[in-house]
Amino acid sequence: SLFNPLMSNVIEIRNLSKIYRLGEIGPGTITRDLERWYAMKIRGQSDPFLKIGETNERGKKGKSDIVYSLRDINFEVQQGDALGIIGKNGAGKSTLLKILSRVTSPTTGKIKIKGRVASLLEVGTGFHPELSGHENIYLNGAILGMRKKEITRKLDEIIDFSGVERYIDTPVKRYSTGMYVRLAFAVAAHLESEILIIDEVLAVGDAEFQKKCLGKMDDIRKGEGRTVLFVSHNLGSIKQLCSTGILLQNGIATLYDDIQQLIIKYQNTSIEFSRENVIKLEHFGIIFNNLMINDIIAGSTPDLFSGDKIRIEISYVSKKTGFEICIGYGIRNFKDGVLVVFTHNHLENYRPRIDLEGNISTVLNVPKFAPGKYLLEMSVWLDGTYVLQEREIANFNIIPTPSFRSKSTFVSFPSLVLINSTWEFQGK
Repeated sequence: SLFNPLMSNVIEIRNLSKIYRLGEIGPGTITRDLERWYAMKIRGQSDPFLKIGETNERGKKGKSDIVYSLRDINFEVQQGDALGIIGKNGAGKSTLLKILSRVTSPTTGKIKIKGRVASLLEVGTGFHPELSGHENIYLNGAILGMRKKEITRKLDEIIDFSGVERYIDTPVKRYSTGMYVRLAFAVAAHLESEILIIDEVLAVGDAEFQKKCLGKMDDIRKGEGRTVLFVSHNLGSIKQLCSTGILLQNGIATLYDDIQQLIIKYQNTSIEFSRENVIKLEHFGIIFNNLMINDIIAGSTPDLFSGDKIRIEISYVSKKTGFEICIGYGIRNFKDGVLVVFTHNHLENYRPRIDLEGNISTVLNVPKFAPGKYLLEMSVWLDGTYVLQEREIANFNIIPTPSFRSKSTFVSFPSLVLINSTWEFQGK
């Protein structure tokens, strides 16, 4: 249903919940639907299956096979707002956007939306691989509810913004992932919808295009009064575009506040590895544990002097041997979440294979960091296949050296820097 035209809210969500039954193709069965209908409509009771549902905490095994992807979500969005939605993988961000985009329906709760919604949730959504880019603009626009005349009027702007004019008559099955996203974002941003919903697919675009997209979203919000909902792990982009935001944790909206305070709250509560000190690759039978930074276990926040070498140690146990392993470490600025340095052992042409258990020691040859707080993330490739990216597995502080002067020179990081490191893999 739509809002009263006099209301300034374009989105209103009340008591929204979404549950899934683990192991099922769909959320339930006809029998369960009848039981739910009988309890709620005939007997006037609450949903019997919601009572046994558990919080969606992906790292822990639960007792129930029914989990909440979202639970009791309440918020409003006014016309012209840019709302940032942040949280860990599996927190419920994409589920929320899919419900708002009408891709899936909520289990309980009410949603009111005023105006048409354009969404970009996954690479290639709404595109047919056999059609050309030109034809897919019309197809995608029609899916978004636009008339052919509207699409034709915006066609040249869409093609120019996408930067794929040379390939616009080529079937999109031959496009790279980045080209897919360029064209899809150009369609969603230029067609005349009142609400624009963007998931983190922009992360696959290059830096120049991401900057271009943020500028476009800011323009349509301020200049055209359209509403933007934006999901991203790039906290710098969230802070640049959004004024308010929602933090999702295990399907629960824990904060709806000023974006700067929201980011601080997220960064202070998102160090998952520091609590359990373990990362599991269950499909491959590998468990990483006992992460330490300069001999200090990851559960605390070590203080390192600027210019110190950063030594990272981690242990593993594996059910299988022989995988060629590549470990990558990245360091992000705590303030805005920007990845500043990255390294992996293939940079040194070092390609070890894992044993049943062992230790991995890394010394990062980093330049001087400015004092402040930094986050450590970890990536893993097995036999050349990218299998893991775990953000924010630990954090650390860089503190001034005793001889620190306010005018000391530090290396600035205008873009991501690949650094050389010393690696040692010890099997047992």
